[in-house]
Amino acid sequence: MDGRRQEGGWEFARARGLASDAVVSAVGYRSELDVPAVHRGVPTPAVTFVLSLDEPIVTGLTPEAAVRPDAFATHIALGGLHTSPVYLAQPRVQTGIQLAVRPLAVRALFGITLAELRQQPVDGRDVLGAGAELLRERLSEAGSWARRFAVLDEQLRARLAGAPRRCLPRGDVAEAWQWIAHHRGTGSIAGLARHVQLSERQLSAVFTAEFGLSPKAVARLMRFEHARQRITRAVRAGGPLDLAGTAHVCGYADQSHLVRDFRRFVGTSPSGWVAEERRNIQAGAAPPAEEFPL
Repeated sequence: MDGRRQEGGWEFARARGLASDAVVSAVGYRSELDVPAVHRGVPTPAVTFVLSLDEPIVTGLTPEAAVRPDAFATHIALGGLHTSPVYLAQPRVQTGIQLAVRPLAVRALFGITLAELRQQPVDGRDVLGAGAELLRERLSEAGSWARRFAVLDEQLRARLAGAPRRCLPRGDVAEAWQWIAHHRGTGSIAGLARHVQLSERQLSAVFTAEFGLSPKAVARLMRFEHARQRITRAVRAGGPLDLAGTAHVCGYADQSHLVRDFRRFVGTSPSGWVAEERRNIQAGAAPPAEEFPL
């Protein structure tokens, strides 16, 4: 486990190697804010799985929707791939664990496809079943972040081990996802179709049926995630953002193209997002949601 970090009323603890076949990153968090707030959750090429250990997780597709009395609320939230921000109403005090789950492991862990997840997060109790509340109780009773991560690792590995082989995505679909990730979202769809030996139409149909997004949409999300990770590392290092350099490395035509993509996915510019999140990023938030080759 990484050391705990605190900043601006937030404490973050990152786990290493937690169910690594299924989880890209795991972060424990505790907030102690002066007043409740609304947080902008950005899209990622991973499934977000959040377990709150006290107050419910309350979300909406707009800041206003997140604070309405009828806003979606649950103690265990599961969110599929989305291409616009999700807003979270944060109480003054909240403790929980957030995982970035590999899309190729969603069937095995939760028994559903990504295409079955709605744009709005779903109640994790509906997919985890009777053991969901017991898991929350065990996590709440654990006396440290290390122990909580160990409990969660045990539970996730047990679910993976018990999953039938039919819970694996078809081979060409899994290969297509890995190819897009390997190219960081910059490879051509024609090249991807040739690689998995399907027509572009066949590829789009089977890929979308599994993940709920087309290969082209996922490629854009991967490219955005690559840029987000570079920007996050620059903030943590205390260096300049260098948006022009980031755009070039990540396959954007130019800096303006990168900014347009950020506005599409996040609802604000890269500098606007950093202004909102700088202290949290420095404290350990915004972990990677995909592992890109060097």
